[in-house]
Amino acid sequence: MEKVTPISARKSDHIRINLQEDVRSDLTTGLENYHFIHQALPELNLEEVDLHVEFFNHRLNAPILISPMTGGTSQAQSINKTLAEAAQTLNIAMGLGSQRAAIDNPDLISTFQIRKYAPDILLFANLGAVQLNCGYGIEQCQRAVDMAEADALCLHLNPLQEAVQPDGETHFKGLLKNIEIICQKLPVPVIVKEVGWGISEQVAKYLAEAGVSAIDIAGAGGTSWSQVEMYRANNESQHRLAAAFYRWGIPTSDSIIYVRRSTPQMKIIASGGLRTGIDIAKCIALGATLGGMANPFLKSATISVESTLQVIQEITREIQVCMFASGVASISQLQNTPLVHSK
Repeated sequence: MEKVTPISARKSDHIRINLQEDVRSDLTTGLENYHFIHQALPELNLEEVDLHVEFFNHRLNAPILISPMTGGTSQAQSINKTLAEAAQTLNIAMGLGSQRAAIDNPDLISTFQIRKYAPDILLFANLGAVQLNCGYGIEQCQRAVDMAEADALCLHLNPLQEAVQPDGETHFKGLLKNIEIICQKLPVPVIVKEVGWGISEQVAKYLAEAGVSAIDIAGAGGTSWSQVEMYRANNESQHRLAAAFYRWGIPTSDSIIYVRRSTPQMKIIASGGLRTGIDIAKCIALGATLGGMANPFLKSATISVESTLQVIQEITREIQVCMFASGVASISQLQNTPLVHSK
């Protein structure tokens, strides 16, 4: 029988709410305001369009990341297994959900151990950055990487979610220095990501100076975790507090531009409300290297590996056709393709 801890119960709530409720931000990603210039004479064949991309010494078949979602429950274990098998089959990157539950309760480690299903993929471990202010250090970060046999560690920032969550951890003062220590000591790259409200220019500069290897901007326009916490609220006061932030955050397109402008050399992962391959292509044209999605894969992963493969293949084909119709033959060319902005 599965042991239910406060963290694993919260993770189960998160899965259920994301599958059953409308938790979208009231903001849009801003990507709808950007458009490729159609090329009626692309001067290349569709099959010549190359989607391969290099990231952390891995050659991926497409610039797609299965964004961090879940772990710490039996349902999460099944979802992660399905996602891992799909990522292995199609050679795309994958991030795990927060591994704090397994750090605190080793009985849950197996829910994050997916290497046996995906021996070759680019895989990111994951912990909440604020835990570095609550007793976690290099030991716990290394344990997260080791339990997942991960290629990098993702530290997620979620101050707003913590602030509207019952008993949330809001001690963020001094966190940057602790992130810097992990970047210096951990033998694998460190990624810092938001969870759905975007990264500003100022924060990007701080993270670059701290030695972060990549930033996942996770902008506004997709899942709003304040909306998720609204559904978890214990009383009307908590409900109203979480609901007040339904229009909060930096839209995804703006955040990519801010981070690229302030840290030109930083590797950027774009996520937050991406739903199609065209969204991913736009993000790459704006300055990202990978596009991350969670919700479309979460729903398919509760069905089957085959369903998940189909979703990934459809998104991949959308990127390829988008590039073809724009006269773009490679991801490096896509990164230098101008977009038209209109409102």
